[in-house]
Amino acid sequence: MITRPSGAAIAEIIIVIIGLLTLNSALFTVNETNQVVVTQMGKPIKVLKKPGLYMKIPFIQMAHKFEDRLLEYDAAPRRCVTKDKKYIFLNNYARWRIVDPLLFMKTVRNEPGAHSRLDDIIYSVLREEVGKYNLMDTVRTSNRKILSAEITPEEEQVKREIERIEVGREKIMKVVNEKSDQMAREYGIKVIDVRIKRADLPKANREAVFARMKAERNRISNRYISEGEGEKAKILGEMEKELARIRSEAYRKAQEIKGEADAEATKIYAQAYEQDPDFFNFSKTLETYRETLSKKTLIVVPLDSKFFKYLAPEAAPEKASSNKP
Repeated sequence: MITRPSGAAIAEIIIVIIGLLTLNSALFTVNETNQVVVTQMGKPIKVLKKPGLYMKIPFIQMAHKFEDRLLEYDAAPRRCVTKDKKYIFLNNYARWRIVDPLLFMKTVRNEPGAHSRLDDIIYSVLREEVGKYNLMDTVRTSNRKILSAEITPEEEQVKREIERIEVGREKIMKVVNEKSDQMAREYGIKVIDVRIKRADLPKANREAVFARMKAERNRISNRYISEGEGEKAKILGEMEKELARIRSEAYRKAQEIKGEADAEATKIYAQAYEQDPDFFNFSKTLETYRETLSKKTLIVVPLDSKFFKYLAPEAAPEKASSNKP
């Protein structure tokens, strides 16, 4: 059998629930990462920064929590004009902190409101400081030498102008940071650091710069190609000259050796002839036959020719006997 709770029991339960809700509304915590402003009927009465458990009057007092850590601010790119009348788009970021939560709540109320104030403050200061110096001061930090390939005198002048800066980005951003921090203190904000994340030229200027860079690279590459072709022609010319010299020297040596060989052969022939003239004539004649005659060679010579002497030696006597009376 199910029994229903009595009216007194229901009332006790309701009282317990209301008590728990009241207690939950009366207690709040402050940890290491935030700070709290307590308001009563919309009016701030105290600021709590020390971590711990605190109590407030339920439903009358409210606890507003704010970050106590470093916060980020990242601005959209905006156009600035430098001292030398050049346009540049700067994308900056900042790190900031809430140092006076009561003043922060009264002036900007929350983080989106703080971002809107910081956007106005930092951009105005950045535009002012960038306008005091040339473009190179915004882009470069020091007068460090720029490494480059061989360039023309006109390009050398441009390079010297690029390398020469008055202040540099680092000092400009230091001044921007200090001025931004002074102006942001009116809102309970401390600006820790302001930096330029990216610097871009306008689109038309970028295209002109890229075209100039491309033309410069093409000019340098064409110069290297021309120098290479010239060096190639020089090497080939020297090679042909050396080859002709080697061939000439080789031909001279060959002729010397051939002359010496011919002289030696002539000497040997002379010595052989002196020892046995008939055998020498016989040998030379056979050598002549071997070089001039073949199986199909047809020759017409008189029978008493010396050349015919060893081809048909038996014919000569017959001719001689037939002529006798």
